[in-house]
Amino acid sequence: MDNIIALVDRFLAPLAIFLSNIFVFAIALVLIVALVLYIIDLFQTTHTIRRNYPLLGRFRYLFESLGEFFRQYFFSMDREEMPFNRAQRSWVYRASKNLENTQAFGSTYDIAKPGNILFINSPYPVLTEELTPIKAITFGPDCEQPYSTSSLFNVSGMSYGAISKPAVRALSKGAAIAGCWINTGEGGISDWHLEGGCDIVFQIGTANYGIRNAQGEFCEDKLSTVAAHESVKMIELKLSQGAKPGKGGILPGAKVTKEIAKIRQIPIGETSNSPNRHIDIGNDDELLDKINRIRSITGKPVGFKAVLGDGFWLDQLLSTINQRGAEFAPDFITVDSGDGGTGAAPLTLIDDMGLDIQETLPILVDKLIEFGLRNRIKVIASGKLINPADVAWALCAGADAVTSARGFMFSLGCIQAMQCNTNTCPTGITTHDTHLQRGLVVKEKCKRVAHYQQNMVKELYYIANSCGVSDPGLFNRRHARLILQSNKSISLENLYQKNSE
Repeated sequence: MDNIIALVDRFLAPLAIFLSNIFVFAIALVLIVALVLYIIDLFQTTHTIRRNYPLLGRFRYLFESLGEFFRQYFFSMDREEMPFNRAQRSWVYRASKNLENTQAFGSTYDIAKPGNILFINSPYPVLTEELTPIKAITFGPDCEQPYSTSSLFNVSGMSYGAISKPAVRALSKGAAIAGCWINTGEGGISDWHLEGGCDIVFQIGTANYGIRNAQGEFCEDKLSTVAAHESVKMIELKLSQGAKPGKGGILPGAKVTKEIAKIRQIPIGETSNSPNRHIDIGNDDELLDKINRIRSITGKPVGFKAVLGDGFWLDQLLSTINQRGAEFAPDFITVDSGDGGTGAAPLTLIDDMGLDIQETLPILVDKLIEFGLRNRIKVIASGKLINPADVAWALCAGADAVTSARGFMFSLGCIQAMQCNTNTCPTGITTHDTHLQRGLVVKEKCKRVAHYQQNMVKELYYIANSCGVSDPGLFNRRHARLILQSNKSISLENLYQKNSE
């Protein structure tokens, strides 16, 4: 035994000495670094706090950066956080994993809060065996290649570039499984959009990415090539989006990889700023001309996406359409909300520009009815509609279909880290760092995309059946009520009728 102990001591003694030396060295290194930082802070002239409180002042920036994390996980209540609270995200996460979304005891939702929406239950709800399939919606029935779909909930525009290759692949494959469409966003079409075999809405942004010539101008031949893909069902001309109306898209240089630069036809590694509007669209007639030009090239339904202000511009546009003839009308209008999301935008536009969809969607629908164009022009609602009640409200207000971007990002695993513009997204969704992308396994995440869409439709049926209708496509404004400041409610039918008078 003594021999064994002696042998152990023989080997452990040098190890202990080595570790103690390492420990002393580490402490010395920390002290040297702290001294250097102290001297730097003391004599620098840029930051007041660090100059007055050398070294200690640096902790302010650390705590500031960690504050968002601690608020999200430890301090915010389930329905407090912005832009999406924990309760909203949790529903999406559970729906994406195909887990039961039931809850015990009672709701944490403040049903009496002014601005909230409640749905009106029927005394005779629809029985399960009385359910009916959602009736197909046809876009552009007079086009050479009209598009019919029964999908009420679809993937909104997210560009390849703003989001990663595995994210696009998972969305494409998931949309195909669920039977919904995916919007390419303004970044052009890639092999990864086509790979899944889903229906695709090709979006044309102000920079004409993917269909531009060497001067950045709209190119008919390149559009024809894109539209020739059987999967491309419709074309959407993006005038503006919710997070930055009046400002073109921004793709940080860190996200402009070789492949993305090739698709968009822009320089590698350089930040790309899209024009604030289409250079060939400066009035209503030019908008209608461009829509008809694209429709004649592709033979497919063409519409536009915009954030709306008041109804004055719609009066002008719809009057122009009626003067020129309904055949010049867009086949659909996608109305985006002023609180929409983005990969990168100036804070003042995110916070302060554009009206909320709760105001603009009813205005659009009512204006189309007023000008006799409601049957001609389909309406797609977009912007922060990620839960069943959000989507049901939009359908009640008059939308034909709904699209969501951030809802499907949550289905991919987004944790609302708010790092979309930094190329450091921890979930691999909005980064081109291959190490971070490794966590996004397409084979698994595409299932979650499909589950989210399917469970959304499933719970839309729950609401519809409780309201006494056999499918969500039959919602109307009598089925929902808005809570007023008085804590009483008003039917959407009466509310919007009152506002239009």
